Amino acid sequence: MNMTTTTTTTSVLDMYGIVAAVVVFLILLLWQRNRLFFAASPSPSTSFFVSDSITSNSRTSNFVTDADLKFLMEILDEKLNESDKWEDVLDRRIDHLCYNVKCCKPKNGPLRYVSKTVFNNISSEMLRNFYMDNDYRKQWDKTLVEHNQLQVDKSDGTEVGQTIKKFPFLKPREYVLAWKLWEGSDKTFYCFMKECEHPLTPRQKKYVRVEYYRSGWQIREVPGSNACEITMFHQEDAGLNIEMAKLAFRKGIWNYVCKMDNALRRYSDLSYRLSSSVTTSVNLMQKVPDCLDPITNNVSPAHPTVFHDQITDEPRLRMFRRPSRKLVANSLLLLGGAICLSRGHSSLGAKVAMAYILTKLGKRGARSNQVKQT
Repeated sequence: MNMTTTTTTTSVLDMYGIVAAVVVFLILLLWQRNRLFFAASPSPSTSFFVSDSITSNSRTSNFVTDADLKFLMEILDEKLNESDKWEDVLDRRIDHLCYNVKCCKPKNGPLRYVSKTVFNNISSEMLRNFYMDNDYRKQWDKTLVEHNQLQVDKSDGTEVGQTIKKFPFLKPREYVLAWKLWEGSDKTFYCFMKECEHPLTPRQKKYVRVEYYRSGWQIREVPGSNACEITMFHQEDAGLNIEMAKLAFRKGIWNYVCKMDNALRRYSDLSYRLSSSVTTSVNLMQKVPDCLDPITNNVSPAHPTVFHDQITDEPRLRMFRRPSRKLVANSLLLLGGAICLSRGHSSLGAKVAMAYILTKLGKRGARSNQVKQT
């Protein structure tokens, strides 16, 4: 009896042990499966998909501001750059295309390039759309390997994107940029781009991240013609030797401009359908502030302007100022002397006093004439 009970108890315990082992095995199996599932799912740091929640909640208003637009306008204004030592790099032209570029080495930072390209029979809107269409750029620009839009801030029109470019004999360069588009008067457009950091683009060893990047352009129609021009400023540090970069730029830029012109003609002739990137940029385009719009400033300046005629006429305006006490005293003295002489007091003392007065006034008049002549 005891042996039978013991055997039965042992069998029950073995059965419970087997069930427990199976349950533990199933738990471990489910845990392992969930771990592999979550590990295989993409993390936010490696995904380039931008959801509506990210777009609406994240702000990029401090990436590109109106201060950057002001900086761009000052760089493109040749009068403000007269003190810089600019070096002519290239000046080429054909029937429907003109290109001129020069460079400058600032005290701090990489080389600065300012170029002007004139395209005949192209409108400013068409040229703007062409430059903002990154999807079409992939078809003609073989240096562009990949482009991804990371974020769009609809509140201020700032966009953020990642671009991968390849160059001969070099590791591909990675650009993480923020940019914004403005519209000014008379179909004039501005764009400014600069480097930034973004959580969706962790650094990768297979790319060289460009740490410094400043670029922008102004597009406007050429008055009195059917042409359009783009004036561009570009400055970047891609980790290359300065002299080597200058030589490569000088040798290859004209072929690149001609290739770009051919792509622009196809873009215009085919009435190319705008891609989503262009539609987004145009819809988010900001207005140039009145204080920065050169045409608006010429009509009604936001701040008082000092003209040359106001500066040169300053000595004349001094004549209408309130007379000083010394001038009043001398005038009264002269008047008293004249009255004294008119009444017949011709003593020697009166004559000496009158001569002294006339001498002092003569010297003062001579000094006044010299100031007027100066």
